[in-house]
Amino acid sequence: MFFYRTLISFIQDDEYRDLLITTILIVLTGTITYHYLEGWSIIDSLYFSVVTLTTIGYGDFAPKTDGGKLFTVLYIIVGIGMILSFINTIQHHYTHMRYKERKEILRKKLKKQNKDIK
Repeated sequence: MFFYRTLISFIQDDEYRDLLITTILIVLTGTITYHYLEGWSIIDSLYFSVVTLTTIGYGDFAPKTDGGKLFTVLYIIVGIGMILSFINTIQHHYTHMRYKERKEILRKKLKKQNKDIK
């Protein structure tokens, strides 16, 4: 339940939503470009885009065309910062939501203890 509340609050925030949309657009741009430049399937292109931008780089796919190689250089320069920023933002949001939830639980416990003492 906590995960869903966190996800919903993330999507409701304008700044987070804009970052999510930008990230999706970057991944889609890479997917479509690799599909046409390299002739890969959409799934393979999506896979390569995500693996490249998250700096995992398994090495099972690599661009063969000059256009694909040049695009990859630009894609990495533009995309890595955005993806890392997105991942960092998600982590900060999740941590903040956990802190708020724990604070609320503690507040309720203290309130209940105060009632029991009186």
